[in-house]
Amino acid sequence: MDSLSLSELHQTLGGRFGAAAGATVVNDYGDWTAEHAALRQTAGVLDLSFRGRLCLTGGDRVRFLHGQVTNDIKKLGLGGGCYAALVTTKGKMESDLNVFNLADELLLDFEPGMTETVMQRLEKYMVADDVQIVDAAPHYGLISVQGPKSKEAVAALALFEPIPGASFNIIKASDATLGELYLANHPRLGSSGFDLFIPNNSLGAVADKLIAAVREIGGRASGWAAFETARIEAGIPRFGADMNANYLLLECNIESAVVFNKGCYIGQEIINRVHTFGHVNKELRGLTLSSLAGYQAAPGDKLFHQGAEAGQLTSVGRSPTLKTDIALGYVKRECNQAGTELTIKNSLGDIAARIVKLPFI
Repeated sequence: MDSLSLSELHQTLGGRFGAAAGATVVNDYGDWTAEHAALRQTAGVLDLSFRGRLCLTGGDRVRFLHGQVTNDIKKLGLGGGCYAALVTTKGKMESDLNVFNLADELLLDFEPGMTETVMQRLEKYMVADDVQIVDAAPHYGLISVQGPKSKEAVAALALFEPIPGASFNIIKASDATLGELYLANHPRLGSSGFDLFIPNNSLGAVADKLIAAVREIGGRASGWAAFETARIEAGIPRFGADMNANYLLLECNIESAVVFNKGCYIGQEIINRVHTFGHVNKELRGLTLSSLAGYQAAPGDKLFHQGAEAGQLTSVGRSPTLKTDIALGYVKRECNQAGTELTIKNSLGDIAARIVKLPFI
């Protein structure tokens, strides 16, 4: 597994480590429910340096990426960004991406373990394009602060002015000691949040300052367990958990990643045809679970409606906010309306589930 460059810092904070897609993550700092509360109520600092980061350079980078992804890259102004996806010619998911338009490059941020897949996919369609792909992860880390008071924490660093006010807007700051830093407005959990792309040799110093800043406003360092729980509560699918190559983009409840009237891109024909003339056979839904007698649901468990198989779970968690088990999962079209009662079947027994509108919170 890849190790986090800030492992020693995390250990001094009581960090306990786990894994996600073959990458090392901080699972928690000893109290994941308190870390979750920070993400929901104040601000939590997350080391997301295990995620993939690529930069596209060259004069054709915008035109090339525009023809690869589902969102409109040509409309991004300097310092703009968007959420997008790479799909196959059949409209199946290959990866989702956060795209940021910098002065001399396009920065792509995506789930861990996907760097080779994304690089190979892009290289496959390069012919005579003036585009170069650079792995940014060895040079820049990613620290994120999420929660309703995240802007206050970023402002306390006194490094960025003005702080980006719109989602996916990104600015650059230069510091004589820390180097060139980037701040993106990126609410990853449905409320407020910012990503900081920091040179690796300055990562520890910035992380220290940011953790101190969130402590001043009642927040704390937060780990993967808290982040994943808050993500599920927000009803946000994650590639590798709720999305993979088996699913059509339009099944995944991420239409914010698609511009249906943009120019041609790989997979456009299928996506537009389904959007205009048809429907998908299943869609991602949120479910509240009644885990009686200690039965526990898990990703991959099958869903049933009136005795017939109706889908399966993809993400499951215990919501401290709702004080109940919640899940994301795919449910067949004929029985995926809010309020529908389903049954989860696994080796431990049957669990009652009800479809609810997303987000949970």
